Amino acid sequence: MGYFIIAGVMTLVGMLVSNRLKSKFAKYKEVPLSAGLSGAEVAQRMLQHYDVQGVQIVPGQGVLTDHYNPVTKVVKLSPDIYSGRSVMAAAVAAHEVGHAVQHAQAYPWLKTRSAIVPFVNMASTAQSFLLMFALGVTGGTGNDWILLITIIAFMVTAAFSFVTLPVEFDASKRALAWLDETGLTNGAEYEGAKDALWWAAMTYVVKALTSLTMVLYLLMRYGSRR
Repeated sequence: MGYFIIAGVMTLVGMLVSNRLKSKFAKYKEVPLSAGLSGAEVAQRMLQHYDVQGVQIVPGQGVLTDHYNPVTKVVKLSPDIYSGRSVMAAAVAAHEVGHAVQHAQAYPWLKTRSAIVPFVNMASTAQSFLLMFALGVTGGTGNDWILLITIIAFMVTAAFSFVTLPVEFDASKRALAWLDETGLTNGAEYEGAKDALWWAAMTYVVKALTSLTMVLYLLMRYGSRR
């Protein structure tokens, strides 16, 4: 019962943080960047500043789907960010390029995260099926060894969530430092960019804590069977 209360609280917190991020996105999307640059132009300037070669900046689809792919070396920016000339567009574009800079400079935490991606993909795919059998949803009581494998699978994804935290915080730190040093944002613009990226980071924090909660619950279930 305790787990479900905690899980419910974490789900509620996750929803609140997600809604807060969306409201920040809407707010700072309407604040024009005094430099007049689009998100794509901001991204290109930051790449040039750090002399990062071979990275493409391309338009994507959807909302808040911006990301950097270290395999293809592509920064994909959602329409509002790619073409937008707002504080939000500048902040997000610079953040994603921050990942490209991490990649170019062999940032250890990014290398670690990239290395475990194949294991995370396998674990994520198997989790729902493993959980169903481990907890006896199909009518059985489940087997200890299946539950143990399930715990390992959830530990892998939880580890990935926590490794992601320094990667995301560092990318935001790089983005904000560059925006400030180059003068592309100043005063209220800089504070807005900082506020937006902070709330974006909080979504990763909530995800990590939620994944940890699941692991602890499964460990308690395993312990009770022993």
